[in-house]
Amino acid sequence: MRLWLKILMVAGMTLAILVPLLLIRGTIQERQAYRHEAVRDIAANFGGHQVFGGPVLVVPYTETVEAEVVQDDGESRRVVQRRTGSWTFFPESLSIDGTLLPDTRRRGLHEVRVYQWDGAAVARFDVQLPPPEDAAASRELGRPWLSYGIADVRGLRGTPRLLAGGVAMTPLQGIGHADGPGLHVRLDAPGDGGRIVLDTRIELQLRGTEAFAMMPYGRNNDLRLASSWPHPKFEGVSPQHDMDGSGFRARWQLASVASNAQRRYLQQPSLGLSEVAAGQAWAPQPDAVSVSLVDPVNPYLQAERATKYGLLFVLLTFVGFFMFELLKRLPIHPIQYALVGLAIAIFFLLLVSLSEHVAFGLAYLGAAVACIGLIAFYLSAVLRSTARGLGFAAILAALYAALYGLLVSEDNALVLGAGLLFLILSAIMVATRKVDWYQLSARTAAARD
Repeated sequence: MRLWLKILMVAGMTLAILVPLLLIRGTIQERQAYRHEAVRDIAANFGGHQVFGGPVLVVPYTETVEAEVVQDDGESRRVVQRRTGSWTFFPESLSIDGTLLPDTRRRGLHEVRVYQWDGAAVARFDVQLPPPEDAAASRELGRPWLSYGIADVRGLRGTPRLLAGGVAMTPLQGIGHADGPGLHVRLDAPGDGGRIVLDTRIELQLRGTEAFAMMPYGRNNDLRLASSWPHPKFEGVSPQHDMDGSGFRARWQLASVASNAQRRYLQQPSLGLSEVAAGQAWAPQPDAVSVSLVDPVNPYLQAERATKYGLLFVLLTFVGFFMFELLKRLPIHPIQYALVGLAIAIFFLLLVSLSEHVAFGLAYLGAAVACIGLIAFYLSAVLRSTARGLGFAAILAALYAALYGLLVSEDNALVLGAGLLFLILSAIMVATRKVDWYQLSARTAAARD
């Protein structure tokens, strides 16, 4: 009965350590929130997550038709009715090419990745205007405009250089219709032939934070992007890309039939760009091709992942204590269990605090050495032997090394974690395979009496 009470005590102490572990996870999430505030602060001055789309050609028109209308007195009269509207045309071919120049900005302890996109977009329009809906109607065409969507125009450096039909033009603010951030230029009204053939080119420098996306609005799209950042994360359509330690080059070639970008633009011309510009949470735009300049070692994400293994660490340590206590007949007080469990929990707090100042690997090493050294010194007295204390510390060091392997091998974390648990369970079963638990329980009870 006393053996089972001891087991329940160990289980209760393990669950009690959950409280400081949960508090430490809360601290990590709070530090992550501070970093998000730093990102928003930098984006407000440098430029946020950028989305570039265009050009799109918009042609306004007014149709005038005479119609007979029956009045209240029963007489019919001929009145002139005017209808206004616009057509939206997408380019036959669209080619966007540019380079992302990565950089970093700091706010306090937090480092944020920013970039400048030096890009150019070349498009060709060849459209035939539809005939009037009513053959008797007369139609007057207004001045069309070219529309370019930009998520955060605060990121523009200088004035973009824009050519339409070989003529240099000065862009105006806004996309020209609906509600969305960007640029537009007004063109001359088309002739009576009803056909518009136009070649356009825009060159611009656009600054942004962490993520960049392009919209494939053309019938045929050839989108290219290069950067010296070695850790890109591609979202949306997967590109053809080359990556090495010096950066990456990516290319997207897709047709309009393979994307819903045009249909979504007709439904909502801003395509959510206003929400991005307003500083709301970044989400990849539908049907956009995008890349994020990710940090391969996010200290807060790594520390949060590490805390998920905290309960396992405490449980394995308490199981080791329990085995020493039973097999070596060394009485260990519950307070001693609690102190060692707290030392393990403090490791995760040390890890996140140190990782804000040094590289994650060095922070992990420093926190592990400090906690393992403290536990080794303490257990040398608790287990009444320096060799036992150092042996237990060596086991903990192996566990910390295995945890670091899990953290840096994200793709293989599950198989490595399962293998580690299997090895630990195997070692416990091998060590206790000849133990007579009934006799051991009786000896323990007699010794206590």
